[in-house]
Parts: sequence; C-alpha cells; structure tokens
Amino acid sequence: MQQNICYPCLKPQAQHFFDDAQQAIAATLDFRQHLYKIAQNKKLRSEAVEDQSYPTEVIVLRPKQTQAPALLLLGGMGPLAGLDPFIKFDNKDVELSVPERFQKQVDMHPEQIAVKTGEHVFTYNALNQFANRIARAILIKRDQLRCTEGEHLRRSKAERQAEPIAILFESGAPIIAAILGVLKVGKFYVPLDTSLPQTRISYILKDSQAGLLLTDSRNISFAKKLQISGLEILNIDEIDSSISCENLDLPLQPDNFAYIIYTSGSTGQPKGVIQNHRYVLHLTMNYTNSGHICANDKLALLYSPNFAGAVRDIFCSLLNGATLLPYDVKQEGLIGLSSWLNQQEITILFAVATMFRHFVNTLTQQEKFPKLRLIQVGSETVYKKDVELYKQHFSNDCIFVANLGGSEISPIRQYFVDRETEIIGSTVPAGYAVEDHEVLLIDDEGKPVEFNQIGEIVVRSRYLFCGYWQRPDLTEAVLLKDVQEENKLLYKTGDLGCMLPDGCLLHLGRKDFQVKVRGYRIDVSEVEMVLINTNLIREAAVVASPDHLGEQHLRGYIVPIAPQHLLSLRELRSLLLESLPDYMVPSTFMILEALPLTPNGKVDRLSLPAFSQVQRVQLESLVLPRTSTEQILLDIWTQILGVEEIGIHDNFFELGGHSLLVNQLITQLFNVFSINIPLITVFELPTIAQLAKRVENTCRILVQKDVLDSTDDCEEGML
Repeated sequence: MQQNICYPCLKPQAQHFFDDAQQAIAATLDFRQHLYKIAQNKKLRSEAVEDQSYPTEVIVLRPKQTQAPALLLLGGMGPLAGLDPFIKFDNKDVELSVPERFQKQVDMHPEQIAVKTGEHVFTYNALNQFANRIARAILIKRDQLRCTEGEHLRRSKAERQAEPIAILFESGAPIIAAILGVLKVGKFYVPLDTSLPQTRISYILKDSQAGLLLTDSRNISFAKKLQISGLEILNIDEIDSSISCENLDLPLQPDNFAYIIYTSGSTGQPKGVIQNHRYVLHLTMNYTNSGHICANDKLALLYSPNFAGAVRDIFCSLLNGATLLPYDVKQEGLIGLSSWLNQQEITILFAVATMFRHFVNTLTQQEKFPKLRLIQVGSETVYKKDVELYKQHFSNDCIFVANLGGSEISPIRQYFVDRETEIIGSTVPAGYAVEDHEVLLIDDEGKPVEFNQIGEIVVRSRYLFCGYWQRPDLTEAVLLKDVQEENKLLYKTGDLGCMLPDGCLLHLGRKDFQVKVRGYRIDVSEVEMVLINTNLIREAAVVASPDHLGEQHLRGYIVPIAPQHLLSLRELRSLLLESLPDYMVPSTFMILEALPLTPNGKVDRLSLPAFSQVQRVQLESLVLPRTSTEQILLDIWTQILGVEEIGIHDNFFELGGHSLLVNQLITQLFNVFSINIPLITVFELPTIAQLAKRVENTCRILVQKDVLDSTDDCEEGML
C-alpha cells in the first residue's frame, strides 16, 4: 500500500516561538547568538535578512553560500591559513564512478602517500596498481577475463552490478586495495569484520549470496572455516605477479552498486543496506566541501569497513588526494592514540561520540595537537560535555562538527562548533541543512508538523540508499516515491525531530525500538529473538538506558524457561556471543517471573522495573579483596563500571564492561602502578583476582630491573 505524505509549505510560517511544553527543547539552542558569534569571530561573509514570515523578533542570518560551515575553515584556520589548497568537489563528479574519481587523484598525485600503516605504505600510483592486480585476479577467479569490453557493455545493468564480493581483512592497507579492486570490475563489496561471531559472518555470506571472498594470508585459515557452499576464496597475497597492473578501464555507471553493509534487523537477523557509486560520491562531496578536505590532509581511520562511518573516512581521503592512516583501536587501544595522532600529523579525525569521549578521558591536558584542524563526531547523541571536552583539550584552530546521518543517509545535518560557540542545554543540535538533502517532519498520519513540534524525520533527496538487500518489504516501508519531484525519493528515518523557526533541527530519538550503543544501530528485537532462541529464556525484553556516565547500555529483562533451576548468566552471555557482536549483548540482566503487559497483551516497556531499584544478580558468591592490589583494582572497577557490589571473581565484561571501558581501565592502571598493560590482557584475565596477579608480577619484574640497572651504574662509577 502506497503511503502518502502531505508536504509542508517550504516557506516558513509565522509561529509563536515556543509554548510551555516545548521550553526544554527551546533551551537547547540560541541560534541567533550562535551564528552572530561565528560571523564575528570568523569574519563569515554573509548577510542578515529580516524575514517577515518569521516572528518579528527573529533575525535570520543567511550565508551567501549553500553551506555556511565551509567558510568557517577559511581565514586563519590551522593548516589552511594562507595556503587554502582546497579544490571544491565538483557536483559533476557525483555522476562519475568511484574508480573514475580515484583515477583523477592518481593522475594528479601519483607519488603522494595514499595509505600508510606500520606495515604498508602505498603511494596513489602503487595503490592503484595493487588494486588493478586484485581486479584482474577477481576476473580470472570468476572466469570473466575472456569478456571483451563489448561483451561487458552488452550485459544488462542488473547483470553488471549483480555480483557481491565479500572482503575479510583486519584493518589496514590491504582491505583498501581490495575495496578498490572490487569496484574497478563493477562488482560491489560486502565488508566482514574478523571480530564478529562466525555464525553472523556465515549468515551475511549466505544472505548476500557472495560467490567470492577476498582475504589475505593472515585471515585465510579463518576464511576456510566458514565452509559456505559455492564460496570461492581469493588470497590477495598469492596473486600471480605476472598479472598486469594496468588500468582495466571497464565502463562503470554511478548507479552501479558499491557495497552492502549489514546492520541490526528487526527479524532476528541483520539486514543489508545497499549503496551505489552516486551515493558514495555525493557523501564525499558534502564532507569535502563543508570541511575543505584536500590533498594536504591526513585522515585517521579508526573503524572496520563494515561500519558505515568508515565509508566516509576512506573515500573522503582517497577521492581527494589525501592520506589515509588506519589505526586499529581494538588492537592498539585508545591510550596510544594521542601520541599516534601527533606522530602521524593527523589533520582530520572522525569518531563516534562515545569513542571520542573515551579517547579524551585518556588525555592528561599535556598533549598538544597542533596539526589537528577538524574533529567530526556523530552516529549517536552528541552532548554538551563533548563540546566542553573539545574546548579543553584541542587548539584554537580546531573545529568540532556534529553530524546527523546513518547507514542509509549521511550527512543530512551538520552543526559546526568553535571555541566561542555556546551550547545551551545538555545536547548538541543536529544542525542545519547540507546540500541536496531536504528534511521534512510529519506526524503519524503523514501530515506536516509545525515549527517547534515533534515529528518523524523524512529526508527528500536524490542521494538516498538503494534499499535493503533481498528485502523489498522493508524497502517499500521506508523508501517512497516523491510525487512532487520524480527524480527524488523520500526516506522515512524512524527518527524523531523538532524544527526550530531558524532552520535548526533537533534530534529527539527514535519512534521505534532501535537504539544506538557505541555508535552502532541496534534493533532490540534482534537481541530479544536471539535470547529466546537459546532455549533457556521464555520471554525477553531488551532496552537501552544510560549508565552512571550517561552512556547508553543494553539491559536485558528475562523470564527463564525453568525458573526452578539457577540460570547461569555466564553461560547465557557465552551463547549470545556466538551469534551477536559484543556491542549487542546486554551488559546486565534482570530475572523476572513474568514481563509486564499492556491491556492488549504487548510488553509494557514503561512498566519494566528500573535496574537501580533491585540488587544485581550475582554471577558468583561475592568474594572480597584479599590484597592491597585487589582492593585498588576493585576501587578502579567500581569507578569505571558504576557497580558497587563487585567480587574479585566477577568478570569485567559480565558487569557491563566493554572494549572502550578497557581503555579507561588500562589508563588507571598506568596512573596508579606506572605499568603498561596490553589491551588483550584484560580480555584474557577479566577478573580482579586474575588481573591483580599479573599487575603484581609486572611490578615485581620492573623493580628487579631497576635494581639491576642501579647495580650496573654503581659498578661503572667505581671504575
């Protein structure tokens, strides 16, 4: 059934500024003060226009350019001062393909470093040649090398873009070459994360119908264990050196599929979001032009390519002649990130808000980041305290940007902040329009809502996602034809928002059961389904709620099938980790006799008891610290986890710990004991009793080493 949306008049209508019910929303922003301050401090070339359609006391500042934020980066902004090597991303390039835009950078910057890690350094020319060899190896493997260019052209568009190719690598340069190789042959890539449960990877491979998997020698053993029928494996480390590295020059179209990224789904399994080359290029154009990304920039890549944010990082770098520097947070941790940013002279840092927050918590205020000019955060709510942390730790030349987007669309709103910007309220607004994305707000009947009223965010654009892979039902529910403009679509985001009269959008959460945890979108229905499928749980409800630090965590309410038997939460967690990534496993559980229900028989989530009202379920009998080291660790855990009753045999991760909190733990251990504990140690020794022994042994070794060193010094002195 086609759903109709009534369109609001695009010309703002006169409104009272806010009624009493909306005062909390109004408090989040004083837009006039914000824009005037930026105009004054950054000499923003703009004009103030009194618009009679607004309330008479509202003056609207309208930049002469479509995107005012871009101008903030001109005139004394860090490395752009006096140089401005920025080249505007031309809208015409959006109608190219990704390999065509990349080839432009190869031609302009052949010896510029494209990707750099501790193991690999590729110039643009070398990366292009590597990608070409991978592309030709794909054609050979898929028995398509004999296809002439004419035969390729005679195939239908559906045939040209019908084949997904999976890629399984750790973060680094090889996966970047693999992505480009896949795109060069007109295929689309399906990124897999080696840290995901094997069952989830197997599901993605089967659902995507990938017939070929690209990997390297480091991951070939894991790839062979997947045992998917009909799946061929290509190890890029074993590609025949005689294969040509010349460009293939196959004809590609902007509407060819580029990738599928899987996100949490309401059916109990993840769903694939399809994007084409046009979307990737348009996303890159918006971030490039608003942030003045250029060949002089160095961009950090903190995420696996199976995370939608990595698309922005990779292509904003490689399609602008900049340098991309992957940093494996899961392996290296956040403690070393500050020194790495300075050593590599990173100029642009993209991070989800939670990771930014945890990273800044590792800083001592002694660090300086003279080259860092742009910090982009998003994927979840950005708080006023995040802006305060930015002002506290980064230079006057650094700009902070909050972005609103998702796997299906990005970015649709941006909010630029400098050191003079004041945030009124607890959260940062979603911000103002970006090029080619119009935001509408509608009620449950599809009718427009007035300014200052809450409605569902609907995006009208030509540059939206292509749909959900093999799920036309899900696609048709959210992706609608635009009856006013035939070349555009409407995407019902499921997000709630409020539009202020000055054009600023406030993001107010979701209207369904999707939540964001550590930047990842999660449909709690999927987690509930997996809980029930363990055959240990009769009923389950999962909600997201803030912890003592204000960060979202999943909480699970469960009704065991056999209440007379003690349910092992450790066993339950292990079962969940076989199917779900760690960020989708609830950090705490509450066992109930029954879930509260509404009169129509649905789970009454509003009546679920608060976790603060009950004693947490003990994983084991509480054992108190026996040594001073164990007591210190217990105090640290209490501070980090926000849990008061902790025993020395309790598991850090079963108490709500996760990889980002591990970084805080390691930082505290360094501050207290002056020792560097590797990130993996906490995963291997997750209890206080186990970790205390390692800490004591490490301290003992360091003391012995100091004694030996001092003895050597004394002997040298006697000589």
